[in-house]
Amino acid sequence: MIYNDQLFMIEDQVDQLCDVLKKSKTFQNYLQQKRTMYEDGQVQKLRKDFITKREAFEAIAAYGKYAPDRRKKQLAVREAKRALDLHPKVAEFHYAETKLQTVLDVIGSTIALAISEEIKVDAGNPFFESKTSRGGHCHVR
Repeated sequence: MIYNDQLFMIEDQVDQLCDVLKKSKTFQNYLQQKRTMYEDGQVQKLRKDFITKREAFEAIAAYGKYAPDRRKKQLAVREAKRALDLHPKVAEFHYAETKLQTVLDVIGSTIALAISEEIKVDAGNPFFESKTSRGGHCHVR
């Protein structure tokens, strides 16, 4: 890579973009929801329960259908995960996380399209679509 003034200008602009993103309401909401979720005792209890059940299942998963209580432990993991995901504070965090990811996807695809329409952008959201995408519901091109 050749370092020149243009590269340093781009680096400065990226730093400015990051500063603007960090000050945005979307990012601030994401941080607040994350903090709220991790400070909640009920969420921590549900998370610990999920991790314990997941580890118990992973310990026997390698044995496949021959593992004792495999189905029972698999169901317990799914139920614990569902209980965790349906907690209102966890759901709010995931919503804020998705909104932030959408902003990042738009920025990434805008930069890529400014360079060339042939650049493929792996959007973090599988439902992310751009007006410039062609056909189907694939990732942004």
